[in-house]
Amino acid sequence: MQTVPAPAIHRKGLSAAIASYVLWGVFPLYWYLLKHVPSLQIIAHRIVWCAVFVVGYLLLREGTAWLRESLARPKVGRLLVASSLLISFNWGIYIWAVTNGRVIEASLGYFINPLVNVLLGVLVLRERLNRAQWTAVAIAAAGVLWLAVQHGQPPWVSLALAFSFAIYGLIRKTANVDAIPGLAIESLILLVPAVAWLAWAQVQGVGAFGNGTWGSDALLVFGGALTALPLIGFAYGARRIPYSLVGILQYIAPTLQLLSGVLLLGETFSGVQAVGFGAIWFALAIYALDGWWRSRQQPMLAANEHCDEQVPPCDGATPPKEDGRPA
Repeated sequence: MQTVPAPAIHRKGLSAAIASYVLWGVFPLYWYLLKHVPSLQIIAHRIVWCAVFVVGYLLLREGTAWLRESLARPKVGRLLVASSLLISFNWGIYIWAVTNGRVIEASLGYFINPLVNVLLGVLVLRERLNRAQWTAVAIAAAGVLWLAVQHGQPPWVSLALAFSFAIYGLIRKTANVDAIPGLAIESLILLVPAVAWLAWAQVQGVGAFGNGTWGSDALLVFGGALTALPLIGFAYGARRIPYSLVGILQYIAPTLQLLSGVLLLGETFSGVQAVGFGAIWFALAIYALDGWWRSRQQPMLAANEHCDEQVPPCDGATPPKEDGRPA
């Protein structure tokens, strides 16, 4: 029997996905430029300008159809209220970490995140893990435990980022709404409290916007666009490349965050951290290789099932569709 050829990679989709992860990876350098601005004000500006850019983009592209279509689905409104609170918490922890010299801890959170997703899949969605996945989760847990013992406390920043983003992803999966309209609705939900907070800061004379330099104001405004751009690119790319490849590319962002913290922002990366990170990286390698291997097996299994149904049996496999699924 002939082997199944690997599906061709959509070049524009691959480029869009890589560019998105690179942007997410260098975000610490951007927010670090705003370390003189209180974290809560940065978050509020990020919400406001993200709403302006994302909602404006959707209105220009398709009017208000996206809003009606999204909210017409059952429970979407309530789920997006919950997800908006989680993503604002995640943004808050992340920006606080970056502006307080804890980029390495933040990067660890996003290294742990895929394995927390796996764990939530077992606990909440009743998914089953194979031996390799359980091994990866156990090794990563050992790495986190090592860091907790050596530092005298768990890496709270990393765990808060990993779990908040994992639960956010779980809610968004349940909500069944596209990424960009979902972000737009979340931004609209948070818009009123964000504007109220910024207005209060201006009245109290502690508002950063308009009271500093033009460069600082521009960074606060453009931060909203930078929040939306990688998500749009990711949504484009993820639909055009194999999901197993997305699973590997996602490690670009925390890797660049770690390198930014160590090489550009001067944070210390000790031997103790290297041991803990090493265990987590080893766990991720097991997880990624297992996912890659299983993705390679699925087309072959589908081809075998197709051939078994033929009378007489066929001698080749069905050609894959462009999205990587067997025809």
